[in-house]
Amino acid sequence: MKWKKVRLNRKRRLKDRIATVVAEGIPMLSTILIVSLILLMLGNFIFRGLLNVTWEFLSAAPKNNNLEGGIFPAIYGTVYLVFIMILFSIPIGTATGIFLAEYTDRDSRFTSTLRFAINTLAGVPSIVFGLFGVGFFIQFVGKGLDSVTGHTAPVWGKPAILWSAATLAILTLPVIIISVEETMRSIPREMREASLALGATKWQTIWHLVLPNSVTGILTGAILAIGRGAGEVAPIMFVGVVYSLPDLPAKLTDQFMHLGYHLFVLATQSPDVDKALPKQYATTLVLLALTFGMSFFATYIRFRIRKNKGRLGA
Repeated sequence: MKWKKVRLNRKRRLKDRIATVVAEGIPMLSTILIVSLILLMLGNFIFRGLLNVTWEFLSAAPKNNNLEGGIFPAIYGTVYLVFIMILFSIPIGTATGIFLAEYTDRDSRFTSTLRFAINTLAGVPSIVFGLFGVGFFIQFVGKGLDSVTGHTAPVWGKPAILWSAATLAILTLPVIIISVEETMRSIPREMREASLALGATKWQTIWHLVLPNSVTGILTGAILAIGRGAGEVAPIMFVGVVYSLPDLPAKLTDQFMHLGYHLFVLATQSPDVDKALPKQYATTLVLLALTFGMSFFATYIRFRIRKNKGRLGA
């Protein structure tokens, strides 16, 4: 009987060890695999694209069906688009996050319905947003503005960088709303109660207490929005982007070039695939560097704000 118990205990210990190794090993192997794939992809893009990234490539306009020249209009259009998108999405997303965190009951039916709508919006395919942009912003809003202002030729009712930015703003709204709401809910309720006890109104409490402590959450939403907005192509295909345009967009009603769309057309519709391949890798490298650069800038601002708050708290 004792030997049987000893054997059972050994088997149990062996099973426990195997389970522990598997439980700890699988996440580690998954992490190593994912990081290795990312580094492999980045290394491939850097190795193949860096040789073709020259000053002329970064500063010149495209020529000869984009097979010659540079991609400066695409770089400018991408940065301009993301900037306008942030101007649209951050105020609306922040206001919605404030409403959900401060003025609604988490367990109410209205809040559940609104949160379900936000989660559903986050899961809609990006191409659907592009079709929505055509139908709502161009056909309805744009043509409505043209009829009100008396323009015979379409000025607002045509593809433009303004409508592309508005479409991407709707696409990135769920990310910003969720980030802002979670940050505001993490602020201790005692701080709000102390502010109200001192005679401040609810809005004064939100403006002077909650919002300053939620800046990092707002910037987190902005970082995620920048990363997605700079790389999305499908939502803007019908709303304002063009394949080749030597001029820079000077007005909100102008069309523009975009690095993602430029890369897409180079890879699928180029008349000379072999000649376009080096430019594809170079464009991909520039797009990654631009996206990382904008995200890093926002991350650095968030880091500085957190550091300053830490000093003030100390």
